[in-house]
Amino acid sequence: MSAPETAETYDASKYEHPSVTVDVVIFSIPDEQLKVLLIKRKAWPYEGMWAIPGGFVKIDESLEDAAYRELAEETSVTQEQVYLEQLYTFGQPHRDPRTRVITVAYFALVAADKLHPHAAANAQDVGWFSVYDLPALAFDHADILEYALTRLRYKLEYSAVGFQLLPEKFTLRELQDAYEIILGAKLDKGNFRSKLRKTQVVEKVDGYRDTGGRPARLYRFREDAVAEIKARRLFP
Repeated sequence: MSAPETAETYDASKYEHPSVTVDVVIFSIPDEQLKVLLIKRKAWPYEGMWAIPGGFVKIDESLEDAAYRELAEETSVTQEQVYLEQLYTFGQPHRDPRTRVITVAYFALVAADKLHPHAAANAQDVGWFSVYDLPALAFDHADILEYALTRLRYKLEYSAVGFQLLPEKFTLRELQDAYEIILGAKLDKGNFRSKLRKTQVVEKVDGYRDTGGRPARLYRFREDAVAEIKARRLFP
């Protein structure tokens, strides 16, 4: 039986060292569609294919810092422009042909009026794609996107995360439209608004939106409302 390792005898070279990456799924609702931001890869592997923005974590940075850095390097999206949340860790042994790579995926939400991405130095191109009409994706990014969409829909049940996809001021119709677009299903207008009143997560603001008929009152998310739980069950 070997002696237990100590600070003096520990040898890190005895152990294999998988690489770690971060990937960031960015959702938005431009053109009344739920879309995801993808980059066209500039280098091997999967050169020329579309992928989720991401890259390797540096030895001296946190996972979250790496996620924000990769967004800036590949899409010019900055930390101030997005809501970011850790999603899941994907670590199948052969998911990356370069080496053993474990990726920590994040998902980000942003209102369409706040983001105008463009390809930065580490990407050939950048573009929005409907989650229902995606190109062939590099690595296991199709699986990551599917997981992210499921998480987003699930979080609508118990949090106010959907507000991250709206402009600062919005109508109740625009709010319901956003939920229907994310869920891929129609919601009953009366039931939706009744539950919204009970949660008290929105408040009226001055002003109306011209809808071509009767002007629609504008609302905003209450910053002092409890995001978790209070928006529970805004849909059946």
